[in-house]
Amino acid sequence: MQHNLAEAISLREEFGSVDDRVARLNARYANHSATSVLELALRDRELGRIALVSSFGAESVVLLHMISVMKPDTPVIFIDTEMLFEETIQYQLELIDKLDLRDVRRISPSPARVAAHDPDGLLHLSNKDACCDLRKTVPLQQALGNFDAWITGRKRFQGSTRASLDFFENEDDTRIKINPLAYWAPEDLKDYMINNRLPRHPLVAKGYPSIGCAPCTSPVKEGEDPRAGRWRGEDKTECGIHFVNGKIVRGPITGDAS
Repeated sequence: MQHNLAEAISLREEFGSVDDRVARLNARYANHSATSVLELALRDRELGRIALVSSFGAESVVLLHMISVMKPDTPVIFIDTEMLFEETIQYQLELIDKLDLRDVRRISPSPARVAAHDPDGLLHLSNKDACCDLRKTVPLQQALGNFDAWITGRKRFQGSTRASLDFFENEDDTRIKINPLAYWAPEDLKDYMINNRLPRHPLVAKGYPSIGCAPCTSPVKEGEDPRAGRWRGEDKTECGIHFVNGKIVRGPITGDAS
């Protein structure tokens, strides 16, 4: 962690605050394609040390494939909440092998914290936010402590909370989030997977266009929002690993906060 602090200070001294860098990066890459943004970002000194955070979900294979072609030793952080579908675990292993991903880091919640706060694995029934915090947010923030920037698969079409997403975001003045696919439409993802003959998550064919933990993910009907199966019936649209205006996002956001 000391090394990370020194690196962060060095980046700030050379390139300015996170806000300064985000503004400059968005201006620099404004007219670039998704692949170009990712390829250049991976080599851009202003971004420091970069990891890809992947759920190995329905659309994850697109970024994973891009990384495997551009820089296969890029660290990939996979949060195993210990409540994932078995299909997700198997799909992860399949993609690591097929794409020759060389540094996938599978992280899990602290056993001591799980024993203290969710010994029976039923916390999601009474407090979904606390469950996401315990199993996703805290482990991820700890894992990201060694990085200055991280790559996400978030896209504008995924709902109002993401409608004004840029390629680069300031995460709480601590790190930069890189969203190479921000401007892609569902058709772009589909075409990319077909053109590159990429294996789909097995649950997609069973009506799961967005896949999270097994207890909180349900199939989506024709015509429904692709994320309608996440926390169905709850006033909750995000798991809490994303920050907007310095606050963790879990529920709907109004206006242009995203």
